[in-house]
Amino acid sequence: MTPTTPRATSSSWPLERVLFAMAGSVTLLSAVLAATVSKWFLLLTAFVGINQWLYVSVRACPVSLVLKRTCGLRSSLYPAATATRSTLGGR
Repeated sequence: MTPTTPRATSSSWPLERVLFAMAGSVTLLSAVLAATVSKWFLLLTAFVGINQWLYVSVRACPVSLVLKRTCGLRSSLYPAATATRSTLGGR
């Protein structure tokens, strides 16, 4: 019997984890700015929410597209969509 080895992974986080961290950071920042500077910073919170819904419904948002291309992050929720796109030449 061979011992099971952990799946080979890179040291980077999956795309969803990075998106979640970024969304949380921007939401907290906009809440602080709305409380101290101007209520107009709540629009930034709305922008984060819209991007999250875009990712859930369309499997892509502007931030996820940028992170995929610049950092080479891969989705752990939608691996088939990533594999299909890579076989088509990244289209």
